Amino acid sequence: MYRRKFLNNLSAVGFGALIPNNNLFANSSKENIYKPKDRKYWYETLNKIVYPVFFNLANGTLVKNMPVKTPLNYDGRKNVAYLEAVGRSAAGVAPWLALPDETTKEGKTRQNLTSLFLEGLSNGVNPNSPDQLNFEKERQPIIDAGHLAHGLLRAPKTLWEPLSNQTKERLIEKFKILRTRKIHKNNWLIFRAITECFLMEIGQDYKKESIDNAVKSFEEWYIGDGWFKDGVKFSFNYYNSFAMHPMLVDVLKVLVKHGLAKQETYELALKRMTRHCVSLERMISPEGTFPLIGRSITYRTGAFHALATLALMDKLPDTIPPNQVRSALTAVKKNLLVDDVFDKNGWLNLGFKGKQPDVADYYTSTGSLYMTTLSFVALGLPETHRFWSGPDEDWTTKAAWKGNSFTKDFQVQF
Repeated sequence: MYRRKFLNNLSAVGFGALIPNNNLFANSSKENIYKPKDRKYWYETLNKIVYPVFFNLANGTLVKNMPVKTPLNYDGRKNVAYLEAVGRSAAGVAPWLALPDETTKEGKTRQNLTSLFLEGLSNGVNPNSPDQLNFEKERQPIIDAGHLAHGLLRAPKTLWEPLSNQTKERLIEKFKILRTRKIHKNNWLIFRAITECFLMEIGQDYKKESIDNAVKSFEEWYIGDGWFKDGVKFSFNYYNSFAMHPMLVDVLKVLVKHGLAKQETYELALKRMTRHCVSLERMISPEGTFPLIGRSITYRTGAFHALATLALMDKLPDTIPPNQVRSALTAVKKNLLVDDVFDKNGWLNLGFKGKQPDVADYYTSTGSLYMTTLSFVALGLPETHRFWSGPDEDWTTKAAWKGNSFTKDFQVQF
């Protein structure tokens, strides 16, 4: 069914090239007057990033066509790279795909990607597919199953409910297989927890102890002012934003819904993420760059996952208007997602601003890089939302370095 829908969609727009031609996204006078240029840039860029992943998985050619580039000191988890690309892309694109259907070119792009994803996920858990994704070997699948589960939680009616019963059963089995794997006592705990929360949401048996362990550990690791340690020791990097804050808040949201956590526990986690995002927004320089701190810098704009998530939730503090965040994140994206970030076939290259394999960590491969999609989750806001419809606005450091008024900063005690 998905294959027919997918082919019908593509027959209308053509798919001679792996990456859709930019003419596909030209402005239309029939589109909503609120559609600003920044939104068009965001969705075209996100589509460019994830299209090769979803297109090839839907056609059973992901393993064949996705190059698995690695650094010289790579630790050999190559057979997980494909699940990395799929899971991370799903988490980033899900809020956008969850928007209602529409006949605009943006809407048709969403529908096309949704069809590709549904067809692809069916292939990804099919034991007879050349693109069967690896959930069974090594420990890395714990992380990328967590990203995939997060995407399904973010868009259940779009990305989960339309799947066939067979595909659902196979994926549930894959998620449960992960319970046999030993886990690191650091940010990995939240990936296992969010997978179990997804199983809870769909009425499957779940391991509450895995969820409780993550929530309890994160409370112990909180060191103040919006920052968690990543396990026993503090590490100055972007993992608080990559995964820790956004996933913890969504885990607690599910627990509150099912009567397994108190609302005030969720509210406290949200306050802490908000404080972290105040700091994240201030890390964006007047030029639209940000500090290269810590490991996994090849995840690029994924460093702003928490900030984009807070915008998606419509929970930004009054001191940071939504259109200010859009202006800042757009500047970062336009600075970073250029040059040779993409190879000639549209796959992401190892590196930061361009092709720089030497900056990749030992666990990084091509699939890992699709964490950059997490900064696009605010596309899940409708185009009429102030995030998109508001005028360009200077972000904090841009205003400050111009000598204009800006909100002073101060630590918090929660």
